[in-house]
Amino acid sequence: MQKDLTQGNLFGKMIQFAVPYLIACFLQTFYGMADLFITGQFNKAAAVSAVAVGSQVMHMLTVVIVGLAMGTTVCISRSVGAGSKKHAAGFIGNSAVLFAGFAAVLTVLLLICTGGILRILAVPAEAMEQARQYLVICFIGVPFITAYNVVSSIFRGLGDTKSPMIFVAIAGLINVGFDYILIGPLGMGAAGAAIATVGSQAFSVVIALLFLLRGKESLGVSRKDFVPNGDYMGQLLGIGVPVAFQEGLIQVSFLVITAIANSRGVDVAAAVGIVEKIISFLFLVPSSMLSTVSAVTAQNAGAGKHDRGRLALRYGISICVTVGLVVFVICQFASEGLVGLFVVNEPEVVRLGGQYLRSYSLDCAAAGIQFCFSGYFSAYGKSQYSFIHNIISIATVRIPGAWLASVMFPETLYPMGLAAPMGSLLSSVICVFLYKRLTREIEAG
Repeated sequence: MQKDLTQGNLFGKMIQFAVPYLIACFLQTFYGMADLFITGQFNKAAAVSAVAVGSQVMHMLTVVIVGLAMGTTVCISRSVGAGSKKHAAGFIGNSAVLFAGFAAVLTVLLLICTGGILRILAVPAEAMEQARQYLVICFIGVPFITAYNVVSSIFRGLGDTKSPMIFVAIAGLINVGFDYILIGPLGMGAAGAAIATVGSQAFSVVIALLFLLRGKESLGVSRKDFVPNGDYMGQLLGIGVPVAFQEGLIQVSFLVITAIANSRGVDVAAAVGIVEKIISFLFLVPSSMLSTVSAVTAQNAGAGKHDRGRLALRYGISICVTVGLVVFVICQFASEGLVGLFVVNEPEVVRLGGQYLRSYSLDCAAAGIQFCFSGYFSAYGKSQYSFIHNIISIATVRIPGAWLASVMFPETLYPMGLAAPMGSLLSSVICVFLYKRLTREIEAG
């Protein structure tokens, strides 16, 4: 289960870590993609818009949970790099306690605030009821989403990304099967999509927990590790909270942009919702590199191998930029075709979505740079750096840029799609300065 990332060919180790994680992320994203695709085959724009908005809210919650769980990954990874099984076990136990309480509180709050969330997002009237059904069902499943991502973060901290890939692969097959039955023959629309997603997540959690419990003895985890410890909790939250805020703010900016789009009618709402879902899929490489750079750098930082951590950052950025530029070029020719996969007989949705995706896809390269820097900063306990560059980017470029583009160019979504990559480029520039500052601190000891 535990893997050493401090020895051997670094690029090879990173690929071995990243590929299973990338596949797992793809399959997890596939939940929402399958929901949207299958809904579009049996329903009109209103149901598609409901699932698009609902799944975007759930994606936001998921990335916030994953961001908070980054503290678990980094703390365990550092302990492994330093050769301390005792501390690794303590972080595992305290993570379980911390996130159990977090999930319970979050579920209650979300169910209470469902109506307010829908109003803030300016969901079109035609899609309102189905969007409400989707969110209520998914909010009930928040404990399963939390449990799966925390268990996965534990495995990643141990250097193991293959096990979570297997868990989510099985759940993905179950999700698709339920989608076709509940949305198709049973005609449950958005509610059917939500039930399929929650059910498959619950199944993956059961498998993951059984696997983790089976190996707990080799990890040295005992009952005393589940007793809350102030030092462990402080380290977990110190790293995880800034990352969660960073991810949350990025997703809030996406939701604000969605609200801007929703105010322009159901066709624009459906187009933007579909593109956001496609982008979440295309962002899998930057997301996997963020976690890879973070885990690899944390282990090497724990072992005192700082040059190896810096090399991991350079490798991560190179991979993200290369893949991102290839994606951008492909989207210049295939945007309408990709959007058209999610709707039937909705030419206006396809036209608008094609415009939006063509410009937005540039962010696949731009965001990859700042994602890798964020992973590197988190490995050294400097996740507040990520919060800083993201809040500046969101407040000065992403949201204002999307709003101005919507007002100045009401006939096209192309300029609106440029707001995100421009924001990411600003973040990347800020990250370079923060990286130089952190390097000086490390060299000074």
